[in-house]
Amino acid sequence: MHMLILFLIILVLIVASFYYGRRRALVVSNGNIRKLNSLPRYYGYYVALWCGIPALIIFTFWQFSESAIITNLVIAGLPEDVTSSSKQQLNLVINEIRNVVSGNMVADTALPQIAAAADHYRHLQTISDIALLVVMTALGLTGATYALSHVDQQQKARNKVENTILVFLIACSTIAIFTTMGIILSVLFEAIRFFQSVPFTDFLFGLEWSPQTAIRPGQVGASGAFGAVPLFVGTLLVSLIAMVVAVPIGLMSAIYLSEYASSRVRALSKPMLEILAGIPTVVYGFFAALTVAPFFRGWGESLGLEISSESALAAGVVMGIMIIPFVSSLSDDVIYAVPQSLRDGAYSLGATQSETIRKVVIPAALPGIVASILLAVSRAIGETMIVVMAAGLAANLTANPLESVTTVTVQIVTLLVGDQEFDSPKTLAAFALGLVLFVVTLMLNVIALYVVKKYREQYE
Repeated sequence: MHMLILFLIILVLIVASFYYGRRRALVVSNGNIRKLNSLPRYYGYYVALWCGIPALIIFTFWQFSESAIITNLVIAGLPEDVTSSSKQQLNLVINEIRNVVSGNMVADTALPQIAAAADHYRHLQTISDIALLVVMTALGLTGATYALSHVDQQQKARNKVENTILVFLIACSTIAIFTTMGIILSVLFEAIRFFQSVPFTDFLFGLEWSPQTAIRPGQVGASGAFGAVPLFVGTLLVSLIAMVVAVPIGLMSAIYLSEYASSRVRALSKPMLEILAGIPTVVYGFFAALTVAPFFRGWGESLGLEISSESALAAGVVMGIMIIPFVSSLSDDVIYAVPQSLRDGAYSLGATQSETIRKVVIPAALPGIVASILLAVSRAIGETMIVVMAAGLAANLTANPLESVTTVTVQIVTLLVGDQEFDSPKTLAAFALGLVLFVVTLMLNVIALYVVKKYREQYE
């Protein structure tokens, strides 16, 4: 609630700064906009930026440092026997104080010193909120006053505002790049630690996956086997089944909606298809485990086939249904965006509608269609919940869709669930699998860029 009030106050200051900056520009020009170097609204933006940016910087810095400062002050006020205890015990005391402050723990049930420390914590937090409000308001008003004093007819307010926005965009892109690099390096370093224990060739070409390792010396049957081929095969099998379901249905749906359906049918059908993308994956998992898998098993028994209750077929079919919107919606937008002049040219040469779609529209929209299919492939490879509930956890090396399999993402989740030690090959194997997923995704992106570049040059 305190944060919401602070945001509302700073928002009011920014809006007021914009209004007064715009008004100041009109006053300086005596109401004649032609005398100004920029439009009046840019002067308002200029003043609003000078008001908002310093206040938001202080707010961000305050939020990062407030908790640590208050915690240190509260610890300094605790009895000496508590402050001199071990780091683990001190952390437990701090967590208990925070639980009392947040209301997760009743103060009457806590020790007197904990209750007193919680009251001290609340008092310091109140002082911090008041100080933050005062500092933000003062900085905002100071910045707005400074900007208002520099508003004149010759000021290039538009250039300054656009340069500020450019710096902001560069900062956002830089954060995104460094975040990506951080993710890659963190996965890579942990994967290198794993490959120091398990040879790369054994991981990449091994045919047995059993990551259970010995907990104590001399334990039998827990040496661990980290051959990831069964995981790769299971991932490809489930993804292939999903794409066999999603690509034809999604692509045919997109062609119908963009080329044959009336505007009313398109307006009704497209949102209904896109609802499939908004259904939680756990719902698809329940649907696969409770409906689709028993259906396939009963159907197989009627034909004399033995289908596992947890099969790649059930998981792949339900996953394919889930990713239909990724193919249909994007492909529909791309096909619909093909210029009408291409269609008219084909019709003028005597082509039928179906021939125009096959020989003109689809080739022209092929880059977007390929991009939608690759997006669907990435979504299928990264899916976890449906595979866990419908295909199981067994790492079977098989190409039979009627048997149970597992995928790379499922094993990553399995390896990192619970209390794990990050110095054992069992846990570090998750990072090696993540690195493989990253490389596969990178290859898919490279292929997509190649296809888009090749065909886009042809039709530009």
